[in-house]
Amino acid sequence: MSRIVPAAAVILLLAACSNDANSALDRDWLAVLHHKKAAVSPQASPRQKQIYADTLGAFVQEHPQHSRARAVYERIQLDFARELASIGRYQDSIRFYRAVLAHDPANPEAARGVADAVEHLAVTHSKLLALEKGMSQHQVAQLLGKPIPGWTSTHEHAEVTNESWYYRTSEGGIAGVYFRDGVLVAAEATAHEKVAPLTR
Repeated sequence: MSRIVPAAAVILLLAACSNDANSALDRDWLAVLHHKKAAVSPQASPRQKQIYADTLGAFVQEHPQHSRARAVYERIQLDFARELASIGRYQDSIRFYRAVLAHDPANPEAARGVADAVEHLAVTHSKLLALEKGMSQHQVAQLLGKPIPGWTSTHEHAEVTNESWYYRTSEGGIAGVYFRDGVLVAAEATAHEKVAPLTR
């Protein structure tokens, strides 16, 4: 003979499970707030700020539905991207702006940040003229900077590696720089292939 479980018992069981989930979320959020307190102190070290950002990032991954945590984390990413851009690390700033856009495609600050960083990464015609056949990829990167993520193309052919790097030019075009086995073989001020749209 089967026993009928009273409805009240089922409700209590569901409430207990819900309370466990809520208490885990509350506990995790309290840990984030604990690190925030240390990070916003005037005497906060870079390490304390990094621990707070990492803890918050882990919390957002664990609890993506927590809108307040997501908003705070995006604010930190935007601040960090802006700080990187202010010291000339435009490529690194683009990674953080794009991370924000991945979750909030309409974020105007992140979109402006990407466009501004791309603009600063534009190369001049005189820099392109300074390239010399036979330069290594490292030498080219020192002169032009590394390409924006997504603006490279690699092809293997008959045991030879051909690699293309693309740059936005200060005139608004796209320049191409071409390597064979890591050695510069050619460059053109106007490339016919654009690997990635400028605003993404």
